[in-house]
Amino acid sequence: MTDTPVQQTRLARSMQDYLQVVSFRLGAEEYAIEITTVKEIILVEGITAVPQMPDYVEGVINLRGNVIPVLDLRRRFALAAAPFDDQTRIVVVRFGGRIIGLIVDAVSQVMRIPRGDIQDPPATIAGLAGEHRVGIAKLAERMVLLLDIEQVLGAEARGALEADDAPGAV
Repeated sequence: MTDTPVQQTRLARSMQDYLQVVSFRLGAEEYAIEITTVKEIILVEGITAVPQMPDYVEGVINLRGNVIPVLDLRRRFALAAAPFDDQTRIVVVRFGGRIIGLIVDAVSQVMRIPRGDIQDPPATIAGLAGEHRVGIAKLAERMVLLLDIEQVLGAEARGALEADDAPGAV
């Protein structure tokens, strides 16, 4: 049985009232990115270091025949280093026509957040630490920082990744 046009319109409107995200941990904090940017989530293994890259570029991996750069989000956010463990994952994302891996401490869950529960970052952090954040989701028992993947990578990271594509680069 198919939905009527009215039911389809209600469903579409209902879906617009939510933001679907993948949440993950870095240290004690929980972050999230829109699920539409996430291609897949994989184990951390087989990373090859690339010389002369910024410290947050962990290296490259071979993902089913495609070489993709991998960034350590802890280092990108200037957080204290932590050893990789059995919870550490690479979140593979689509970014500006590219595929990039982001190392996170653990992937938490996929969730739908009501848009009404998302606030802009407070003005006191919006210009500083808030530059990577789309907003802050207020959930019943916790807050989740919503990230803009393009802002997280920023011009510096894009430049470093483009240099990686130069002739002769690994």
